[in-house]
Amino acid sequence: MTGRANVLGGLSPAHCENCFVPTSEIIAVEETDLNKKQHNSGKWQKMAKPHAFTVYYVKKARNHRWRCSDVTFWCVDEQLCNQWIQALKELLELQKARPKQLLVYINPYGGKRQGKRIYEQKVAPLFSLASISTDVFITERANHAKDNLFEVNINKYDGVVCVGGDGMFSEVMHGLIGRMQKDSGIDQNNPKAPLVQCNIRIGIIPAGSTDCICYSTVGISDPVTSALHIIVGFKTFLSHHCYEGTISFQPAKHTLGSPRDKDSCRTGCHICRQSEQQLAEQRKKCGLKHEEDEEEWKVIKGKFLAINVVNMSCACPRSPKGLSPAAHLADGSADLILVRKCSRFDFLRYLVRHTNQDDQFDFSFVDVYRVKSFQFTSKLLEDNESDVTDIGKKHFGRFCRDHPACCCSIANSTWNCDGETLDSSAIEVRVHCQLMKLFARGIEENCKEASRNQSRVEQLL
Repeated sequence: MTGRANVLGGLSPAHCENCFVPTSEIIAVEETDLNKKQHNSGKWQKMAKPHAFTVYYVKKARNHRWRCSDVTFWCVDEQLCNQWIQALKELLELQKARPKQLLVYINPYGGKRQGKRIYEQKVAPLFSLASISTDVFITERANHAKDNLFEVNINKYDGVVCVGGDGMFSEVMHGLIGRMQKDSGIDQNNPKAPLVQCNIRIGIIPAGSTDCICYSTVGISDPVTSALHIIVGFKTFLSHHCYEGTISFQPAKHTLGSPRDKDSCRTGCHICRQSEQQLAEQRKKCGLKHEEDEEEWKVIKGKFLAINVVNMSCACPRSPKGLSPAAHLADGSADLILVRKCSRFDFLRYLVRHTNQDDQFDFSFVDVYRVKSFQFTSKLLEDNESDVTDIGKKHFGRFCRDHPACCCSIANSTWNCDGETLDSSAIEVRVHCQLMKLFARGIEENCKEASRNQSRVEQLL
């Protein structure tokens, strides 16, 4: 059932804006006391005592941003007004996926140390409006939340909310999984033991440095948006959406090494230097021809949970090795990382790998290639093309909003390009080598790295 904000049998809105709101996106309904100023304005002035209530609902803006909006309805009949309030509240009670009691962990030290302020000023008022009770726990050390999850009465909560960054999410996730295994009498350290699924949901309020997991599951790193997802029973991450289509790419044959190597891009990188020389020689041989058009394209079809392409490691404090530790900034290539459709738990394992020193490519469902160009086209845009390598070129620049029949809506075909969003169901990416220079010498090697690399050079000689 849905509610219309412009007409509700016998009621009138306080303003003329029209909107159509599904019941699932109504946050709260409250009786409204019209003050004297409102009463004395417009058509309410002739009424002895108008009765009103306000509906608070989710208003979706651009770039996946959600906001709490409201509309007030009024009428002269108090009984009618109360009937509508009761009816709407009963509809909200039927929304069983919504949390009533939450356990909140706040990391006060993550990011810019704004976690506590963000929760108190932006999130707590929304939870209160939605009649959600909370128990707030402020962490004081690493693994504090994880340890606490083994002690609390977890059965009294509908969900656990972590206020912080990716590290905080990882801590809460491992705490919940460990708690589930403990309660089920399972030794989680036994690699052959089947793990019990966690039936408690996690909510993420971004307050960290990168907030990659929040961005990947909500589409934006915004505390208010995340709070509203939690309130209305957000399940997008749990529903496990994937991208189905065709990926075609040209391997970067001019480069040395591969993404699985241990050689990081450092000051005076010999891989970047030699790769650039080999690329220049290839171009000299080809003259004015575009060798990219002549080289063979490799094609992969399937369902993917993530498609990442990087031409540098993309390391940050939360992910010390980055998305591709051996990527090289100036070798004219990019590392294409494909995460095929897998279980929810496996995908979480892959995400967590970026926060530690383990090999994030060491999964059967993860493939990585060093490429100099690649294309992606959603399945429904292929239109039975016979030459799959031309798909990306023919559909490049076509957006889903131009094709209403396509199930790849804008929300499901959004690409993150260095923090900016690109809405397209067909894209093409090419790497250009050393087009600009930086005021930077590169990352200098520490003594241990220098010694190890010197040994490798000696072995090669």
